[in-house]
Amino acid sequence: MHDFIEDLGCGIYAVDTGFQRPRFDAAYLMVEDGRAAFIDTGTNHAVPRLLAALTALGLRPAAVDWVIPTHVHLDHAGGAGLLMQALPQAQLLVHPFGLRHLVDPSALFAGALAVYGAEEMQRSYGELQPVPAERALASHDGMTISLAGRPLLLLDTPGHARHHHCIWDARSRGWFTGDTFGLSYREFDTAAGPWLMPTSTPVQFDPPALRASVLRLLSYQPQSMYLTHFGPVGTPDALAERLLEMVDAMVAMSTDLPAGPERHAQLKQGLQAQYLQRLQAHGCVLSQARQLELLAMDIELNAQGLGIWLDKRPKA
Repeated sequence: MHDFIEDLGCGIYAVDTGFQRPRFDAAYLMVEDGRAAFIDTGTNHAVPRLLAALTALGLRPAAVDWVIPTHVHLDHAGGAGLLMQALPQAQLLVHPFGLRHLVDPSALFAGALAVYGAEEMQRSYGELQPVPAERALASHDGMTISLAGRPLLLLDTPGHARHHHCIWDARSRGWFTGDTFGLSYREFDTAAGPWLMPTSTPVQFDPPALRASVLRLLSYQPQSMYLTHFGPVGTPDALAERLLEMVDAMVAMSTDLPAGPERHAQLKQGLQAQYLQRLQAHGCVLSQARQLELLAMDIELNAQGLGIWLDKRPKA
C-alpha cells in the first residue's frame, strides 16, 4: 500500500493529501462491504491520491457512494468537485450553509483569494470545479445516512465555521471532526500524548458555539477523534478540556486589545506566546524556531480570525 495511506482499523483509512507538508492534511476513506465514502477531500491536488487509495484497496471509483466534506474550507473541500467527476455513483453531502458554495464555487474561490493571494491559490488549490446540483445534498442536524448498512450520523457543529458538520461512526466510536476539535500535528507528540490547539481561521470563529459543539461531541462518549489536521487522537475528554482552556485563553488575550493597525501584530504575538508556553509544558523538544515554523500559518490565520470575531462582536 502507498505510504500516504494508513489503515486505522474498522474499515477506516487516513489518506495524507500532501497539502503543505507531510501529515498535515488528511482525507478519510471508509469502506464497508465493498462500498466506500470519502470524508473530506483535501484540495484538487489530492484527488490522484484519493483515487490511488481506492485502487490500492481493490475498489473501483463506482464503489464510492458518498463524498462528505466536514465544511467548505478549501483544505477540506477544495477537491470535491474534481473528485466527484471521477466517482460516477457518488453523492456529495455537505452542510446546508455550504451547499451553494460547492455547486457554484466562485464566491468560495474569491474569498480564499482575498486571504491567500493569486499565486498561493494556484500553487495550493488550483481551479475549483463545481459539483452538479443534482448530485449534491444538504445535511441536517441529526441526519443519519447509510454506507452499505453502516449508519453515519451528522451533527451541526458551528464554532470554527457556521457551515460545519461532524460525522459520528458508531462502529469505531469515533467522530470525524474537521476543524471543530482543533488541530493536532504529529510533530508535537510527546510522552504526554498529542498536543491540540483550536483553530479560529477566518471568517466565522464563534467561541461560545465552539464550546457547545465540543461538549456535544463528548456527550457521545467517543473513543477517537479523526482530525483532518492530522489523524486520529484518543483521550477525547482530556484533550477537550485543554482545547477549551486554550479557546478561553485566546479570547481573554484578544478582548482587551484596542482596534487599530497594531492589533493584528499584537494578536500574533499573543498567540505565539501562548502556543510556545503550552508546548514547553507539554514536553516538546523541538527547537523554538522549528515550533514557530510549523505554526506560522496557523498563527497568521488564527490572528486574522480573532480580529474578524472581535470586530463582529456586539458592542457593550
